[in-house]
Amino acid sequence: MWSSFVAIVRKEFKHIFRDRATLVMFFMLPVVQLSLFGFLDQNVRDLPTVIVDQDGTRYSRELIDQLKATKTFGIADITNSPDQARELISQGRARVGVMIPPDFHDKRARGQNAQFLVLIDGSDSNVSAQALAAINGLAAQQNLEAARRAGVKPVLSAQPIVLFNPGGRTANYIIPGLVAILLQIAAMVLAAIAIVREREQGTLEQLLVTPIHPVGLVLGKLAPYLVIGIVEMGLILLIMRWGFGVPIYGSLLFLFATAVVYLFALLALGLTISMRAQTQMAAQQMAQMLLLPSIFLSGYIFPVAGLPKVLYWIGRGLPATHMIDVMRGAVLRSAGPWDMLPSLLALAAISVVLVTVSVRRVRRLTT
Repeated sequence: MWSSFVAIVRKEFKHIFRDRATLVMFFMLPVVQLSLFGFLDQNVRDLPTVIVDQDGTRYSRELIDQLKATKTFGIADITNSPDQARELISQGRARVGVMIPPDFHDKRARGQNAQFLVLIDGSDSNVSAQALAAINGLAAQQNLEAARRAGVKPVLSAQPIVLFNPGGRTANYIIPGLVAILLQIAAMVLAAIAIVREREQGTLEQLLVTPIHPVGLVLGKLAPYLVIGIVEMGLILLIMRWGFGVPIYGSLLFLFATAVVYLFALLALGLTISMRAQTQMAAQQMAQMLLLPSIFLSGYIFPVAGLPKVLYWIGRGLPATHMIDVMRGAVLRSAGPWDMLPSLLALAAISVVLVTVSVRRVRRLTT
């Protein structure tokens, strides 16, 4: 098995370095995608807001200034016509409308409940949720200040403390998960064409009739891409840390050790696809079919707690789900192997199953 493994590794490295275009794509694709996704920020800033000020007093001007101070709202227009505000929201020129009634000053001066109407464009649920949270936070802050001025002690007060990502920075949450997705894109696509390339070049039959151990063949095919994947992992972590300023609190050794297991699972899956596909294009398409489930069912974008049970368990069977958990846990929470043990065991089990399937497939081809 060892001699077969060494021979296949040498052969595969020669294939890789001959195909320089694929090798360049292997490293450039993650860098480009990391640059694109890393600059995305899901925190809403300066939402176009129209103000309907029917009060025109210092209290209404104070409210407008407080809305600006939240940084969530950007005042696009101030009018006294509610119909004009609704029209601007319908046209998409404003996302939020704040209507201050004519009696706003009088009620504030008498210490009564001064209400104002807020219209929020709900076509984007993320934007509308953050706008609603900002309005509620502003109202709660004003109520607490009014209670303090009146000498009334609050019955209940909360002092929230956000751990691990106190600034709510999107990059700190998105990029660690993106590392797992980028590794899957690069590793699976390259591994998926490893065998089918031999078939198209007419060398697969020669390879199968040689006295090569099936395990040595599979591991020899996987090893070169595993080495390149680890190098790519280091490159991505460097960009993440120094390009986007995402802190890494956990152990780098733990991250790379987990990446080895993760890459083994991805490469074995790609190799299985390669054995079934007849052309490189078909192999790449089959590999891409697994990308969308890995994005939407792994918790990378949507929280897994909101998934139906069937989709939840499908997601638990994907390697990306567990790698994303490990990346976010180790990078942001300084979690170690014992903390992430369930994810590590799941990754190891998936890797063993996929490598076993690949070996059995090779044995069928050689018999």
